[in-house]
Amino acid sequence: MANAMSPHLLLLLLLLLLSISSLVPASRIPAVIVFGDSTVDSGNNNQILTVLKSNFQPYGRDFIGGRPTGRFCNGRLPTDLISEALGLPPSVPAYLDPAYSIRDFAHGVCFASAGTGLDNATSDVLNVIPLWKEVEYFKDYKKKLRRYVGRAKAKYILKEAVYIISIGTNDFLENYYLLVTGRFLQFSIGEFEDFLIDRAADFLTRIYRVGARKISFASLSAIGCLPLERTTNIQQGGACVEKYSKVARDFNAKLQAMIGRLDASLPGLKLRYLDAYDPLLNIIQNPSSYGIENVEDGCCATGKFEMGYLCNEWEPHTCEDAEKYVFWDAFHPTEKVNRIMANLTLRTSLSEFL
Repeated sequence: MANAMSPHLLLLLLLLLLSISSLVPASRIPAVIVFGDSTVDSGNNNQILTVLKSNFQPYGRDFIGGRPTGRFCNGRLPTDLISEALGLPPSVPAYLDPAYSIRDFAHGVCFASAGTGLDNATSDVLNVIPLWKEVEYFKDYKKKLRRYVGRAKAKYILKEAVYIISIGTNDFLENYYLLVTGRFLQFSIGEFEDFLIDRAADFLTRIYRVGARKISFASLSAIGCLPLERTTNIQQGGACVEKYSKVARDFNAKLQAMIGRLDASLPGLKLRYLDAYDPLLNIIQNPSSYGIENVEDGCCATGKFEMGYLCNEWEPHTCEDAEKYVFWDAFHPTEKVNRIMANLTLRTSLSEFL
């Protein structure tokens, strides 16, 4: 019969385990809470009556388990990757997904809806969740969280969680420039930018009053370089549409200024601006530095105009390796680019919270 482990050896093993665990820092962040559009929607649109969905193959083919979830990507979103990096679950669940409960949402929750915008009129175009409704879901979440963990713990989670907001592209490309809402008659482009900045400030103030404190707000990317916009830019041979990218830069400057003002005016708020424009443009202009070969087309289908139902499992032209592409479909980045953006967020706008 084998000898029992000696007390001295048992103590030595215990000390070794303790020393190893001490090398892995415990996350100070209890949850990741997400608002916005398709860049961060983890599946809320699955549960509403809209044509803007992605809960079918080949979407999600590189996601955990190789399954579609409603994310507009071949894999995970930046918010999923940030959650994992913080020691939280490897994906952030959609608030409307019946497969999850407050037990899951206590560590991370997504209220975002693909196709929405800062302007309520934007959400009407494709019948998706308006931003004001995302705030209402957040209030409902707070009530459920209080019942689940108690008022004190709920207050702590809301205060110490990191909030990630990504929204605004649809307000221009799906609303103003698509000429379907009448905003182009009501506002000049500069006036519309100012209108959206006011809406953003109002939204941020509202979630602050509910309990949000540590917030990263992403700028617009180089929206003129999306494959869909390149495809329609026939006169310039499929180049980036400078008019749209300039609007993004102008809007971003106003957004950054508003963030600075609001951060200084609301006690305890830590509101940070995340530059998404220059990093994406750098990838597009220097693809070989990232092991990327195609910056003009999406991986799915022809990559020229397809997204949503046009990007489906019967499309024979879908690429085999999305790692070689900046874009997954004609509008959304691949998981590879999402990982780059997630790492950037952790190093910049979220760094002081970690």
